[in-house]
Amino acid sequence: MAEQEGSGLQVLLHTLQNSSDKESILAILKVISDLLSVGTDRRIYYLISKGGSEALLQTLVDTARSASPDCDILLPLFRLLAKVGLRDKKFGQKALELEALDVTLILARKNLSHSQNLLHCLWLLRVFASSVTTGAMLGINGAMELLFKVISPYTRKHTVTIRAATEVLAALLKSKSNSRRAVNRGYVTSLLRLHQDWHSHDVANTYVLIRHGLLRCLRHIVSLRSGKEAFLAAQGMETLFSIAQTCLENKSLEPVVSAVIQILRQCYPESQLPLATPRSAYTFPAPSSSSSELPWGLSEEDFEDDGDEEMDKDSDVEAVKEDDDLETDLNKLSSKPGFDLSEEELAQYGAMCPELSYSVEEPEPKYEDDLNIKDTLYADHQHIPSASSLRQQCFCREHSSWGQEREDAAHPFILHKVKGGKSSIQPSSKQRLVTSANQSLQQNGLGMDSSGHDTSDIQASLEQADWDIDAISCPRITASFSNSTKPAESKEAAEMLLHTHPKNIPFHDPHLYMANARRTRSAVRFKMMAFPDLWGHCPPPTAQPMLDRKLGVQRIKILEDVQRLLQPHDIINKVAFSLDEPCPLQGPVSNCLRFYSKFESGNLRKAIQVREFEYDLLINADVNSSQHQQWFYFKVSGMWAAVPYRFNVINCEKPNSQFNYGMQPTLYSVKEALLGRPAWIRTGSEICYYKNHYRKNAATMDGASGKHYYTLTFAVTFPHNEDACYLAYHYPYTYSTLMTHLEMLERSIDPRQVYFRQDVLCQTLGGNPCPLVTITAFPESNNSEHLERFCCRPYQVITARVHPGESNASWVMKGTLEFLVSSDPVAKLLRETFVFKIIPMLNPDGVINGNHRCSLRGEDLNRQWLLPQAHLQPTIYHAKGLLHYLSSIGRGPVVFCDFHGHSQRKNVFLYGCSMKETLWQAGCTVGGSALLEDVGYRMLPKILDKLAPAFTMNSCSFLVEKSRASTARVVMWREMGVSRSYTMESSYCGCNQGPYQGLQFGTRELEEMGAMFCLGILILELKSVSCSHKLLARATTLLNADVLDHYLQR
Repeated sequence: MAEQEGSGLQVLLHTLQNSSDKESILAILKVISDLLSVGTDRRIYYLISKGGSEALLQTLVDTARSASPDCDILLPLFRLLAKVGLRDKKFGQKALELEALDVTLILARKNLSHSQNLLHCLWLLRVFASSVTTGAMLGINGAMELLFKVISPYTRKHTVTIRAATEVLAALLKSKSNSRRAVNRGYVTSLLRLHQDWHSHDVANTYVLIRHGLLRCLRHIVSLRSGKEAFLAAQGMETLFSIAQTCLENKSLEPVVSAVIQILRQCYPESQLPLATPRSAYTFPAPSSSSSELPWGLSEEDFEDDGDEEMDKDSDVEAVKEDDDLETDLNKLSSKPGFDLSEEELAQYGAMCPELSYSVEEPEPKYEDDLNIKDTLYADHQHIPSASSLRQQCFCREHSSWGQEREDAAHPFILHKVKGGKSSIQPSSKQRLVTSANQSLQQNGLGMDSSGHDTSDIQASLEQADWDIDAISCPRITASFSNSTKPAESKEAAEMLLHTHPKNIPFHDPHLYMANARRTRSAVRFKMMAFPDLWGHCPPPTAQPMLDRKLGVQRIKILEDVQRLLQPHDIINKVAFSLDEPCPLQGPVSNCLRFYSKFESGNLRKAIQVREFEYDLLINADVNSSQHQQWFYFKVSGMWAAVPYRFNVINCEKPNSQFNYGMQPTLYSVKEALLGRPAWIRTGSEICYYKNHYRKNAATMDGASGKHYYTLTFAVTFPHNEDACYLAYHYPYTYSTLMTHLEMLERSIDPRQVYFRQDVLCQTLGGNPCPLVTITAFPESNNSEHLERFCCRPYQVITARVHPGESNASWVMKGTLEFLVSSDPVAKLLRETFVFKIIPMLNPDGVINGNHRCSLRGEDLNRQWLLPQAHLQPTIYHAKGLLHYLSSIGRGPVVFCDFHGHSQRKNVFLYGCSMKETLWQAGCTVGGSALLEDVGYRMLPKILDKLAPAFTMNSCSFLVEKSRASTARVVMWREMGVSRSYTMESSYCGCNQGPYQGLQFGTRELEEMGAMFCLGILILELKSVSCSHKLLARATTLLNADVLDHYLQR
């Protein structure tokens, strides 16, 4: 039957090509048209496969070359050719061979005064022009000159034909040769005039598509350098900017506005950043590597380019990983290269694991309260402390101090907070709280702190300017606010200030923080402390909703950039702050904000006042690098309340950000803190993130390609006049905060119940101790059976903050630590079952110096796990050494997890490692026996998906990429055989699923995730085949059996 149909169609096509009878030709054309008018495109492709395109084109040529071309035949023929040609990939080539291009152009020229005939010619020319080759040929043969005869100034006649002509011209100009020809013949000016004429006369917006077609023509031309130059010379920026201003509010003009914005962005003159050099303002004489070069390139995280189009909606579709990055070499996936350490070197790590050979002794007395520890000017990065030195640095506390923080630190029973239970965010919060940042700041009312205590005295003194806010807001590390303008009263002011410090901030003490800050070593020797880190943070009682993105905000900001270029009369362009040059002194009365960032974790390199209430900000690159500008943290003061200030961070690097999808930066007000409301809150309006006109110079960018920078722009309305506020990319968590937290934790525990040991893993390149924490429970008694069980507890290893800018990882870690030492029965059971080895900050130097990603050597430490060197990457070298030691004695961790933050996705999720899933995703065919793999690596994320409100299994991935071969997760899996080796990613933004859907993460939710992770580890053990009946019985006794039963279903 198919053969009969095929032969029938071929007979029709053969007859069409050879017939000269008009009636026969029309009848065949009607039959073909009827066949193609119903059904799917398969009929068209079938026609093409039987030579339909050639038959129709030959008929066109024969008819056109006849003595008097018959329009009755040509018009249906044109319609059929336009329909078939769109599906035929070789249509242009066939038309060239049969000389159909010339014929169609000749017919178009002959029919310039016959609108209907001309329209049919244009339909076919549009199909021809869709091929670059045939389009270029049409350009050579004068097609553009013909089209400009058709595209007239504004008229109400023949508009359908004019629209078709603009579409053909736009298609032709995709060819660079045609665009160059258009520039040389002055068509740029002609197109601008035509568009301006249609725009000014089309007041009813009836002919938007014609206007859009003309703009498409311009867009193709300005993709060439010569086209941009011609466009700028013709004052195209001014013309289109003026047009855009009148179209923004009209939704029916969306195509026009979109095209105008794209052209303006493309033609905005590129420039270099207003910096002497893109390299960091901070340097550090780090030891050099014996290998070739440092890996400077950008790394990690999916790069989703926003292109030229505006992104007004959050699709929340996860980026698809590139399959060509997947590791497909089975030998590399399964090999276990060893760490090159001798037995003697490995044995040194035994000093960090005294619990392996523990004999019960009374806890040693804690060190003196003044916390004076001898400073080490030059660290020995290869030194592993001896057992005796560890005992001296292990901060064991007196029995009498263990209860001091217990009341404040009490954790709610964690099983009440799982997804099926009572979360800390009530269901009503899903209705999206519509409180602004200022309302959040002032939710308790002036005169009352967060606990309801009267603060009217402090409020009155603040209003009377009795407090030197600038001095208070960034005190010196060395003493009591000696930078005060009233030195004689500085000590009294400091005592008065600290006396007002609220006592309801768990595990924080400003005096202790100050002592730790004095010992912290930075590359530039910071002398000041940030007030939020000194004073502490109390999370708001409710999470804040994601910011609803204002429609068209990105276009507005791009047009403001263009306005700054075209109308610079109101531009101040005054440097308000710079790390590279001394800033001019500002008098007491100034209309310029004051900026400062030279404190721990601070990052702001330069602030330029653009207009009275607008500032361009530049982030400092990572130390000894020219890249990784994302993290910012700085103080701003001297503001007016209720005035929106705009900040433009103009040298961001990532091509996309959650700032486009509801995320806000964070703000801390000093005056609010002094009034009893010390909190980091989300703030900012009219936020967007987009590609700007600043371009990287490859010659000065460590070899990085010359791509564009991106702008993060947001407006902030401050709550108080003459306040001092801190703005940050995310909730800051400094190294000194960590050290203070660890010491406060240790003071809070009952040493008879909780084994808490803080060791020094090693000294960093900057001379800072990297803490190693061990948490477990003391043995039940001194008898040998209990001691043996104690020594045989399995290990769980958790690390965090290898990337300094991922401060959310530290808040998750804070929740983990506080939960593990808490009185929660789950925590008690965890301590009795496992030994937790925790490295809460793998990159202290990066955190201290305000880096986003790197160490003091300008390298990503999470790309150094394969072959770390003690003198170059000491924290990674010794962390790997410790893990290798545990593995070598058969005590490798059950779970290894490295806490991270993610800037381009929502929720919390895990990355794991699976050979089978990787090979399957890459499409590799491997024998079944080679793909045998324990699927237990999926168990923990599945458990967390049930437990944790912020966690989602849907975002988890277990693929092993080549680019991740030297990360902690992959190295632990490959070299040490830890099947449950993970990276846990927490969004900087918030959740788009579960109980927290539509909410941004606060520190409370991040800390909760840390506790949930611990609960997940316990459920994992209880679900395992090897779980003892005794542990299961104890779990049932300690915990709610009904709740447990739901999570223990195998």
